[in-house]
Amino acid sequence: MCTVIVHVPSEPDEAVRLLAVRDEDPARTWDPLGAWWPELPGVVGVRDRRAGGAWLAADADRGRVAVILNRADVVTDGAEPLASRGRVVLDAVEGRMPEGQPRTHGFNLVEVSAGEASVTMWDGASVRRVVLEPGIHMIAHDDVDDPATARIAAWRDAFAAPVDEGGWAGGGAGGWADDWAGAWLDILERTSAVGPVDDRAIVRDNRPFGYPTLSLLVCAASAGPDGVDVRYGEFDQPGAWNRPVLA
Repeated sequence: MCTVIVHVPSEPDEAVRLLAVRDEDPARTWDPLGAWWPELPGVVGVRDRRAGGAWLAADADRGRVAVILNRADVVTDGAEPLASRGRVVLDAVEGRMPEGQPRTHGFNLVEVSAGEASVTMWDGASVRRVVLEPGIHMIAHDDVDDPATARIAAWRDAFAAPVDEGGWAGGGAGGWADDWAGAWLDILERTSAVGPVDDRAIVRDNRPFGYPTLSLLVCAASAGPDGVDVRYGEFDQPGAWNRPVLA
């Protein structure tokens, strides 16, 4: 039940910005942002140690960032186990799109490059791809900007506020341009006031809902004419807010 916030600028020479909060079982070990795939030189990401794929990855040479969120589906494991969704992320930053009927459980794949962002949705029945219009978008476990998802309905306008008030290109000293990730972390801190088990929570403890997952970490990424930048920070305690240091 991860959450991603994306800002798509109205001008093509401005960077696309992304903030992603990862929810996962803390017992499923991972490696922090790094170059974990020698067969993919130039790719860095957050690696799932069990399956070897990525939750989030970036390819600086191609100017691409991708991150995946679990989505409810109708797919069941057959005689052969389904493939890990983490491979979808690595394929995406290499420019390979999901096709046909992916042999994975459902996902929302967010892809960012200079001037463009898209979400590819697989629900076990069909694959759909949406190119995001300029503005602020939120993605969780259902459709893009889904008003039925409580956290999106509660907080999408709040994440839009720093952009609406000045825009990252004209924010000036101390403004959105200088610390866009910090501005969104400020809002993320505000969202934590509802507690980790509220439907509106972004920093979450999903155990009361029947899932062993808690919010573990945050990544901030941008892709634009000046290239790709990705930052990573972990929460001190899974499912509980503290301001992560992004580096």
